[in-house]
Amino acid sequence: MISERAQSLQPSATLKVTGRAKELKREGKSIVSLSAGEPDFKTPDHICDAAIKAIRDGQHGYTMNPGTPELREAICAKLKRDNGLEYDPAQIICSNGAKQSVGFSILATINKGDEVIIPAPYWVSYPEMVRLAEGESVIVRTSFENDFRLTPEQLEAAITDKTRMLILCSPSNPTGSCYSKKDMIGLAEVLRKYPDIMILSDEIYEYIVFDEGHVSILNVAPDLKDRALLVNGFSKGFAMTGWRLGYLAAHADVVKAVSKIQSQETSAPSSISQAAGLAAYRGDLTEVEAMRDAFRKRRTFMVESLNRIEGINCFTPGGAFYVFPDISHYLGSSKPDGSVIETSTDLCLYLLDEFGLALVPGDAFGEPNGLRMSYAASQEDLEEAISRLKKGLESLG
Repeated sequence: MISERAQSLQPSATLKVTGRAKELKREGKSIVSLSAGEPDFKTPDHICDAAIKAIRDGQHGYTMNPGTPELREAICAKLKRDNGLEYDPAQIICSNGAKQSVGFSILATINKGDEVIIPAPYWVSYPEMVRLAEGESVIVRTSFENDFRLTPEQLEAAITDKTRMLILCSPSNPTGSCYSKKDMIGLAEVLRKYPDIMILSDEIYEYIVFDEGHVSILNVAPDLKDRALLVNGFSKGFAMTGWRLGYLAAHADVVKAVSKIQSQETSAPSSISQAAGLAAYRGDLTEVEAMRDAFRKRRTFMVESLNRIEGINCFTPGGAFYVFPDISHYLGSSKPDGSVIETSTDLCLYLLDEFGLALVPGDAFGEPNGLRMSYAASQEDLEEAISRLKKGLESLG
């Protein structure tokens, strides 16, 4: 007997596409996949060395549920150093990845019927996490012309007496868009009118910002700190996806509530991963900056290459490692067998099955006119992906 809760959830579209691509690859088909949100670099050596030392030193047991005191202190030091934000270790809880921090934060603060404003395109898990908490997602569709950033006017229009939370993700997954200082000031002005609305700020791509420094809403509106839930982690900037280590910085009452949930569901992250995270935040950022510089060069290649393809429009994202081109020109076109490409999902399945190119449809992110392409891949794979995309689109009538 499967619960109604489990039946109501949708599987992750990104994992679904990645899984289908791996399946086809096992069957012997040539596949180029730009579907996964995972850096293609190795974790820096000094971080790996710290983990190995922790293993050899016998750090094999459970840690405190919120994380080791040393790691939480290092997170506080990082937040002050990099973000100018003052936090106490009691306001920090470490988790098995930033994804868990987001999910448990929503479970700890959202009641049945509470509304959560989510700008679209959105990370695929946000609405499902709200659904799991029995909340109601209020999806606000942003525009390509504004690089898919939520405007103060859109935020104001979406607020009702049931609104409990706004989710912001900057840099954004799936678009790579970054909110500027001016953008954040405008949103903060609206939020000040509604003291019961919390702000979940997902900043997991903080270290992958190309043109301007990372801006958190708390940098422009420190007065909102008590109702801000700042989520971050180690997976993207330090190429530590498999280490499963993230954290939440929030009011101590929220952290206590999340801690209760975590204590019953998972307990603390791996002791070895926490030792690695400590080394990441205590070490220098030389390799992080080198990865960011490599991503910047790939971004330039992808944007320029996509905009040379007839019918494709792509803005230049400010961060992360995704491009989110507009492919609406090809919706309604016909495949060689006469069937019609009606959705971005149709297009992505066609490109995967016929041309061996794995991308994620915009439908999964709440934006039917786009698709997500990750450039966390080698230059050779990116060039081959552009070639296959061009051939696939040229085959449509």
